[in-house]
Amino acid sequence: MFEEQVKQGLENVKKVFVIGLDSAPPELLFHRFIDELPHIKKLLEKSIYGPMKTGIPAITIPMWMTMATGKTPGELGLYGFRHRKRGTYNDIWIANSRMIKEKAVWDYIAEKGRKSVLVGIPPSYPPKKVNGWLISCFITPGPEVDYTYPKELKSEVERVVGEYIFDVVFRKENRDEVKEQLWEMTEKRFEVIRYLIETKDWDYFQFVEIGLDRVHHAFWKYFDENHHLYPGKGNKYENVIPDYYKLLDREIGKTLKLLDLDETAVIIVSDHGIKAMKGSFAVNHWLAEEGYLKLESLPKEGGPIRFDKVKVKWEETVAWGWGGYYSRIFINVKGREPKGKIPPSKFDEVRDEVAEAIKSIRGPNGEKWDTKVFYPEDIYPVAKGDKPDMMVYFDDLNWRAAGTLGYPSPYLRENDTGPDDAVHAEYGVFSLYLPGLEESKVITTSIYDFAPTVLKLFDMEKPLRGRSIV
Repeated sequence: MFEEQVKQGLENVKKVFVIGLDSAPPELLFHRFIDELPHIKKLLEKSIYGPMKTGIPAITIPMWMTMATGKTPGELGLYGFRHRKRGTYNDIWIANSRMIKEKAVWDYIAEKGRKSVLVGIPPSYPPKKVNGWLISCFITPGPEVDYTYPKELKSEVERVVGEYIFDVVFRKENRDEVKEQLWEMTEKRFEVIRYLIETKDWDYFQFVEIGLDRVHHAFWKYFDENHHLYPGKGNKYENVIPDYYKLLDREIGKTLKLLDLDETAVIIVSDHGIKAMKGSFAVNHWLAEEGYLKLESLPKEGGPIRFDKVKVKWEETVAWGWGGYYSRIFINVKGREPKGKIPPSKFDEVRDEVAEAIKSIRGPNGEKWDTKVFYPEDIYPVAKGDKPDMMVYFDDLNWRAAGTLGYPSPYLRENDTGPDDAVHAEYGVFSLYLPGLEESKVITTSIYDFAPTVLKLFDMEKPLRGRSIV
């Protein structure tokens, strides 16, 4: 019976509309908050939905593009927002749209003459030519640059909402300001989305709302009673996160009214999940204490001190690390790094030794951690670009990595780069509403199933990593 409904639904689909909610976790969206989200709840009642396992690393860039292309970060050559420039110790480059060489779902459907509207899908700055219309994402420097394709679309956006907002600075103490800007950004984004739905001739529409990720990171400790920094019941910001979900639901409800749900498939998806941050682990402090990183002296106060501001004895150094929601570890290889120490013939042996030491790290009270270490060439069919030598999830992502120094111990109660209460989790969300479905079905999917599923809705198949769920 259900299979018949799916088959009929596929035949009815003429358009696909994708609601991207950055960092939406199944625990909140599908469970804890669902009864207060009437429009999303109604959609789920006729959807195939459930948790969606993300890829490695579980971060915004590259996961939205992994989703759209069906390719691993290794194939994309993107391992995060920033990357180390090859042959340097501290020089970086920032991910941008020009790095994406693989075809995304909108490129495949363009080959059939189908048009797309794309809003805020990272990384989409600078804007690239598409068969349709594009507004770039949170990495856009600001409203003064060209941020649309075609260029003329920018004046339409400004006519609708004035100054368009790409992102908000969320790691700051003035939480009232963060909240106010988040609401303004999200309301403006949905206004533009509804304008584009009504004025453009599209077959595929996808947007990503980054505000959900920002509200999680900025306000998690205020609503999660189990957070180690929870200020207590009745605190000023305890309802900010639930209220933001209600805002999203209202905006989604207004938006769905503009769609013909008898011929439109609606997908809700996130790039990863979210959970409480237990603290930050100062990885370079630990590497220095263990003798892998040689410093003129290890500063134990005055932090956060940026890594490029301390004096490193590079000729004696084995490894150094980067902070972030996951940590990147680099081995100081002779011939690859300017002052490399480890001969290439010893690379595997030394990397294994450092990895085993990292996996044996225990928590601040001696508790066992579930730390995962990944080698890029082991988890991807190919690892292009400026890849790290190791990717580390401290205690299964419960602890963020701090790359800075200047602390009495490597265990920090808070984030080192400004207020941040949450870390990423391995499972995001996926739901597919099909015209004609009369019931729901709960399944678990992979981020790699997104592209094959979208292409199947357009009656296309490509040799991609995942599988269509319909």
